[in-house]
Amino acid sequence: MIGGGTTVVEHDTVDGRKLRGQRRRAQIIEATLTIVHRDGAAGVTHRTVAKEAGITTSLTLYYFATLDDLLVAALTSVTDAYTQRIRQLVDTADDPVDGLARLVAESAGPGRERALAERELSTLAARRPALRPAARRWRESVAELARTQTGDPDAVEAFVALCDGLCAAILLDGHEADPDHIRTVLTGALLRPGR
Repeated sequence: MIGGGTTVVEHDTVDGRKLRGQRRRAQIIEATLTIVHRDGAAGVTHRTVAKEAGITTSLTLYYFATLDDLLVAALTSVTDAYTQRIRQLVDTADDPVDGLARLVAESAGPGRERALAERELSTLAARRPALRPAARRWRESVAELARTQTGDPDAVEAFVALCDGLCAAILLDGHEADPDHIRTVLTGALLRPGR
């Protein structure tokens, strides 16, 4: 027995169920991101996600009652990963702008699928308000990183807009991105004339 009368077996069963639930949610989110990358956000339904994940539609509905719940979870999954990486750059990098440039450049390579899903879902936020808080997270993190380099709010705004534009251009161009060039362009936004 554990304090409070809960047996070890009961505790393990609860933890096991919780872990299975977390794995199932992650599986559903990954299936959603796969569909967004392949078919766009318009291709996401509970039925298509269930088919992609190899589960029943009722199970997707159990974890995500509405389509917005599903889309928010998918976008949050991507933006949380980006936010964590940017937070690491802010906290530990000698040159956080260089680290951000390398992160942006990943959109042309190994990070393309997630970057494309994030871009598509963030754009969808203009029409689906439930997605807006998650969509803003990337921009807020980039602004926080910029503020480590400058106190000029206009430079921070330009830096964030430039990051967004560079990410979009990389996805549109579909060829390898040069992180050193991206760093140079981003640094230029921080060094506005008249400063």
